[in-house]
Amino acid sequence: MIDVQKLTKRYGRNTVVDGLTFTVRSGAVTGFLGPNGAGKSTTMRMMLGLTRPDAGSTRIDGRAYHELRHPARHVGALLETAAPHRGLTAADHLLWLARSNRIARRRVGEVLATVGLTEAARRRIGTFSLGMGRRLGLAAALLGDPPVLVLDEPVNGLDTEGVKWLRELLRAMAAEGRTVLVSSHLMAEMSLVADDLIIISRGQLLAGTSMSDFIRRHGRTYVRVRTAEPLRLHGELEKKGASLRLVPDGGLEIDGLSAAEISRLAAAVGVPLEELSTHTGSLEDTFLELVGKGGSDTHV
Repeated sequence: MIDVQKLTKRYGRNTVVDGLTFTVRSGAVTGFLGPNGAGKSTTMRMMLGLTRPDAGSTRIDGRAYHELRHPARHVGALLETAAPHRGLTAADHLLWLARSNRIARRRVGEVLATVGLTEAARRRIGTFSLGMGRRLGLAAALLGDPPVLVLDEPVNGLDTEGVKWLRELLRAMAAEGRTVLVSSHLMAEMSLVADDLIIISRGQLLAGTSMSDFIRRHGRTYVRVRTAEPLRLHGELEKKGASLRLVPDGGLEIDGLSAAEISRLAAAVGVPLEELSTHTGSLEDTFLELVGKGGSDTHV
């Protein structure tokens, strides 16, 4: 697993990561979320020994990254700032990584096949599209068959088919018992792939929990109603202390009362209901609401 303890990084007077503590468990995909400038990329760089923290530590299966003799066999990493030499072919780029980490040469062909780049193995990286470059970065992360993956915005540049492929790959990696940490700004995609969430803002932890518990604890649950007599029902609901919002299609979104309570009230006043359903906010809605609170409802 990945264990982060009181990690802190400052640049001058600006504290980018502020006493950050969390654990990423094995056998799960963990989404690493936060608004732009939250400190996600800096945290990942500190995990991988690329940025020195001012305080705190990161341990990967009990060891700091610099203590790993052949790191690519322990941690597969993909960072936004990674830039392989554009004059190398895809195969040569992976081959020197394999040699420097004592990884069998055959793995180069295997990971190129895994990411769908077999036919591009002898093409120079400078001719690759953004999506192909992303697939090559993923191939490099998988090269050492590592038990831990740390991926920063891995879907950038991938088309719809590529995003679906990556989702299935990450789920398969987690199912094998690996530790998978993924940062992304695509909330809809993260809601499909992540088991757990680590959410930070201004370098501090806002939430570290399972996806389901996060939505249950922080998400907005409301009842949606459609009726031919919305104004009449609106008045009756307000008398009961409910909060209401009229949506563009003429329906009502109601907070503060359950669907059963609304059904009984509508029946009592003789208002027929065309729709009565309970909804929970999406990951994106819940994330934006929590970040907007500035972490006042922090839950770890």
